[in-house]
Amino acid sequence: MESFIRSDQFNYIEEQIKHLLHSHATVNDAGVLDALRSVTKEKVLERFGSLTEYQEELIVKIIDVQDQADATLYLSRLRQYVHPFPEVKEENVQRAFPALKKVKVPSLERVDNRDLTYIGWDDYGSRQKFLMFRTEEGWTGIKGSFRKSQRNGICSICHSQERVGLFMADIKTAGESELKRGHYICQDSVACNQNIQRLEPLNNFIEAMTSDD
Repeated sequence: MESFIRSDQFNYIEEQIKHLLHSHATVNDAGVLDALRSVTKEKVLERFGSLTEYQEELIVKIIDVQDQADATLYLSRLRQYVHPFPEVKEENVQRAFPALKKVKVPSLERVDNRDLTYIGWDDYGSRQKFLMFRTEEGWTGIKGSFRKSQRNGICSICHSQERVGLFMADIKTAGESELKRGHYICQDSVACNQNIQRLEPLNNFIEAMTSDD
């Protein structure tokens, strides 16, 4: 069974399912429901590049979802095809944070890797937060201070409204000087991952926090 769905794509499909269920519960016009199903199918397919015939058949079955039982069955079947986040080993962490002598490897035992687009963990002793991403270039890590906010805000990574905090990272420039850059991100990285429905905000965040421009 070959996986072909990213975590953010699966999250987007889940969100579209919620809209469909709401429509079925509130709309009585069959023509309107047919139109909504068609629009939903097209919106979901747009999130993918080329699909095999079998993969497309799996995705477009979203139009058959009418109630919670249908949704549970559909999503459980699709979940089997979600790419799991790669196993994180000590050498991966050291590669992501080469300037640090020792970084504790985060425990992901209680987290389903299929829910992850990135990983984040806190070092409460130093009040530091570590974020780790898998990009085309390999493992990328960003370390910074983190100050929790008492109010909700928009996270720069998932673009959802959550309880956030100010993440401040030190960026080394080409001249070896340091810049401080800050963005508000989710306090809970697991919740943040579950909110990610597209990669553009995440990629923009990585670029902003690692570029020395």
